[in-house]
Amino acid sequence: MKTTLDRRWLIVVGTIIVQMGLGTIYTWSLFNQPLVDHFGWELNSVSLTFSITSLALALSTLVAGKLQDKWGIRRLLTGAGIVLGAGLIISSQVSSLWMLYILAGVIVGAADGTAYITSLSNLIKWFPERKGLISGISVGAYGTGSLLFKFINGSLIESVGVTQAFFYWGLIVLVMIVGGSFLVKEAKIDRELTVQNGSIQKDYTVKEMLRTKEAYLLFVIFFTSCMSGLFLIGMVKDIGVKMAGLDIATASNAVALVAIFNTSGRIILGALSDKVGRLRVVSCTLLVTAAAVTVLSFVHLNYGLFFACVAAIAFCFGGNITVFPAIVADFYGLKNQSKNYGIIYQGFGIGAISGSFIATSLGGVIPTFKLIAVLSIVSVIIAIMIKAPGTGKSTTKVKRNTGKIDSLTPDTRAS
Repeated sequence: MKTTLDRRWLIVVGTIIVQMGLGTIYTWSLFNQPLVDHFGWELNSVSLTFSITSLALALSTLVAGKLQDKWGIRRLLTGAGIVLGAGLIISSQVSSLWMLYILAGVIVGAADGTAYITSLSNLIKWFPERKGLISGISVGAYGTGSLLFKFINGSLIESVGVTQAFFYWGLIVLVMIVGGSFLVKEAKIDRELTVQNGSIQKDYTVKEMLRTKEAYLLFVIFFTSCMSGLFLIGMVKDIGVKMAGLDIATASNAVALVAIFNTSGRIILGALSDKVGRLRVVSCTLLVTAAAVTVLSFVHLNYGLFFACVAAIAFCFGGNITVFPAIVADFYGLKNQSKNYGIIYQGFGIGAISGSFIATSLGGVIPTFKLIAVLSIVSVIIAIMIKAPGTGKSTTKVKRNTGKIDSLTPDTRAS
């Protein structure tokens, strides 16, 4: 048992290294203006690259589970690390926007999303009794990678220039992801039914999950959580200047504040969800989000109030991003976690692009905040009422777990 526990924590270390490397893509904003200055491109055209990256990331999660079944987690992570690193390294040689879109957008985003969802889901399978905490550690590492590389990539851009910064960034990330993958082992759940809180729980396939109404309700909640957080993150500096009357330097501090509270929310709320219940955590975060955007919409903002609202939304967004993988596992079992969560995760991709379109359609930031408040309250009601499909109804016999992983199998006690 001690060997198994020791091995599990080595897998945690490997996953943390992988996730930190993957999270570095969220430093893209550092490259926008330097690329504009270097090539003379339009700022909006350059910033579009990260939207392409985010979309490719979300879409890749739909096929990541199938690739994992075919290649295994270690080969998949190694391959994704090589592709992601190569995409960034070759980006140092681009001379046109369409090359940047393909390399730093499509290729990097697809590799990142594939490795992100599979490494996260694999780690949750190893710790079914602590899904929230483990999800928080993994997703928190993703956020920490972004936070640390704001300094590393910023330094590279200043010292070697923006094009060469891509080369060294790609090289570092390649080493991190490929190196971390050697500590990761596959967690196989070879059963169709598991025991959850003393009752029998079915391991749903994607088709079976999509036949339940709960999948669509979870999608609505996740979309609302993601849109609120991502819209704020993308607009936080402008909101500080235009709505709170802050100078640019002071408003820019909100960017760092968002990163800090986003990351801390992932770790704290992930662990808390194991103790008080995941849907309770989600309900509370959505209530706080609704209150914060309401204040931003109707109250005359000052320095303290602006930063308090921004910190609250970022903290709640980070927590929801962490808790949802565990909720999907609670509802639909661990066996097909990568595939099932990949479907729900499309709420992130759609949420990432919806905020800007909604703001344009409604005529500004404040009407969008009001809509977010309404959607958040609706999602609170859903979160309070929703239950795992088939709760208390199944009496089917449990299949035994016969899979072996180099003589090790994940601890599959009831969570």
